[in-house]
Amino acid sequence: MAGYTVDAFHNGGFFLVQPSDAGHRAGMDAMLLAATVPDGATGVLADLGAGAGAAGLAAICRLPDLSAVLIERAPAMADCARRSLALAENVHLAGRGSVMQADVALQGSQRRAAGLDDYAYDYVILNPPFNAGSDRKTPDPLKAEAHAMEIDDLFERWLRTAAAILKPGGQVSIIARPESMADILMALGKRFGGVEVTPVFPRQGDDAIRILVTAIKGSRARMSLRDRILIHEGPGNAFSKQMNDLSNGGSAWPRRTKNRSPK
Repeated sequence: MAGYTVDAFHNGGFFLVQPSDAGHRAGMDAMLLAATVPDGATGVLADLGAGAGAAGLAAICRLPDLSAVLIERAPAMADCARRSLALAENVHLAGRGSVMQADVALQGSQRRAAGLDDYAYDYVILNPPFNAGSDRKTPDPLKAEAHAMEIDDLFERWLRTAAAILKPGGQVSIIARPESMADILMALGKRFGGVEVTPVFPRQGDDAIRILVTAIKGSRARMSLRDRILIHEGPGNAFSKQMNDLSNGGSAWPRRTKNRSPK
């Protein structure tokens, strides 16, 4: 396909259609996000801001009893997600995946009119744009939309939608930069509990470059800070065994605390 690449993930477990010269290219972040969905998960997952669909497809590739709705605002990236589901190499996923073009920041009746129904999902994952709007932006408008926040309360809006569309007791997962932690915790607020935060480090001795955050809708469990994920163990660029397993669907990063639903 001219203007696109077809890239293998999970060691060829599924393939992704992506623009070759524009837009965001899926990688480590999407695979870590997908790994937060626990083994044995069933029901329906919403991938908010799905892009070409990497995280949602990674989740259902590993979890045969889970289906996913890939929700993306940008028409070009939603089209990539549809192309991905139509690939012959992804025939084993096509019946469990669908694409919805919608703005996840919509509220109330506008959100529902866009197709984002209340209490419809068992899991929500999100990889929102987490560069500050004031940061230097790429000249590629499609990539800029995927990377840079257009609004100051982005996490509040996205997590409000996550809370609305999740079933009670449903799990939300977020990947972001460490500097976004305060905004994420504030946006989770009283909607979610049992917050677990996992820092992701390039190597031992480095500062964290990502955080993985999971929480349960309506839970009263306390917050916990988990052990780190190390991307590399040696001096080279090869993934650590842990990171390789998480990135290729070989293992999950399940929650430690059990959900305690509200009475």
